[in-house]
Amino acid sequence: MTTATVSPAVQNTAAAVSAARAGELAAVAGRPLSAVTGAEIQAPLIQGGHIRYANLDYGASAPALSVVSAYLNEILPYYASVHRGAGYASQISTSVYENARNIVRDFVGGRPDDSVIFTRNTTDSLNLLAGCLPHRDGQPTGDVLYLDIEHHANLLPWQGVPHRSVVAAPTITGTIAALRAELQQGQVSLLAVTGASNVTGEILPIRALAALAHEYGARIVVDAAQLAPHRRINISADDIDYLAFSGHKLYAPFGAGVLVGRTDWLDAGTPHLAGGGAVREAKLDGVSWATGPARHEGGSPNVLGAATLARATQVIASLDQERWHAHEAAIRSYLVAGLQKIDGVTVHQIFSDTDPGTGTIGVVNFSVAGYDAGLVAAYLSAEHGVGLRDGRFCAHPLLKRLGLPSGSLRASFGVGSRLEDAERLLAGLEQLRRTGLGWDYVVDSGRWVPANDTRTYPHWAPNTPGTAGAAPCLDD
Repeated sequence: MTTATVSPAVQNTAAAVSAARAGELAAVAGRPLSAVTGAEIQAPLIQGGHIRYANLDYGASAPALSVVSAYLNEILPYYASVHRGAGYASQISTSVYENARNIVRDFVGGRPDDSVIFTRNTTDSLNLLAGCLPHRDGQPTGDVLYLDIEHHANLLPWQGVPHRSVVAAPTITGTIAALRAELQQGQVSLLAVTGASNVTGEILPIRALAALAHEYGARIVVDAAQLAPHRRINISADDIDYLAFSGHKLYAPFGAGVLVGRTDWLDAGTPHLAGGGAVREAKLDGVSWATGPARHEGGSPNVLGAATLARATQVIASLDQERWHAHEAAIRSYLVAGLQKIDGVTVHQIFSDTDPGTGTIGVVNFSVAGYDAGLVAAYLSAEHGVGLRDGRFCAHPLLKRLGLPSGSLRASFGVGSRLEDAERLLAGLEQLRRTGLGWDYVVDSGRWVPANDTRTYPHWAPNTPGTAGAAPCLDD
């Protein structure tokens, strides 16, 4: 068993920006931009007492918008089976479900004939598209091209088809040049890129990348799981062929995802789920498959997931974009400036030419010298009520290339965040550097946890370690 004990005091460092600057930031980001469910939950501290939970893990799953939670309660009594039910509730559910497609299409600036297919999540959407790549005479018509910075959702589905990978350059400009060089070799059918890195929050120029792909006869799919909750996307204006994102990162519960894009590949591709609803006619030894979204939505769909995802897009679309971006940028700039002033803390990024003002979303990646990332995360949670992410973020090749093979820490935030969340994180890290750990920690089931932890969960939750069943994620 691995253990960590209370450390001696270390040098104190100032992590806060100037008082004047903090005042300016507080005016913009001192309050949440939009109300989210669970914003005031109380987290128990290992040393006793409770504190408001500072949720800095939006990049994994964002809390539901309060408006979305209210909408869910409104439609839940009418929840029923869709498409083939003659009953009153079934007709309402069908109407809600099908109208959700139109809402989502409008949200992303989709073309009138784009398919909107509801899936389980972004991973599911990209796997679906992988089964729809064009073939001629039984052979793929080209390779899928992707970068080494991708989340596994936009990496692993393509490894089962002809593919090529490109190592991102130290700059965005250089990375575009590297992609161009590979596209010039020919025989690329699809360029698969992230809209914003889930590790560092850096935004890629998707309009320029779409133009580049089309210049060489390829299509483009954008993994917008991280981008969609932070920036408006218009696939018509940007000429994007396919777009995938998830409700659970866009302030909607139930884990629905969506794939929006051109119909020809999707209508000709292998049905994603063979089952009821995906067919025109089924026989004992054959089938005639449906076209359109039904082709890939076999089985009973996630009606409430699609409905709440659509409602969340309406709320996000109604935000004043200038205020929205200013709120997020204020928190991010405050946090980055504070982290850079703490001795032993390093903020990580992929590209040296990323514009810190406009080229990033609410994601900050960092590490603390001398401490395992998982131990820092456990300490911040147990002793300060701060929740963030540690590990390799389902982006193993990128973490290894950044020199972080054992992982790092990620703070992520959004419309429900406030400046105080970043202040609490910085204060916790300052205290760690000044006086060390305030409690003993051990590794249990591959995760750092406080030793002799007597805190309890709410009465309705199983009082078992939250790390049970976690993927080991240990191999290089």
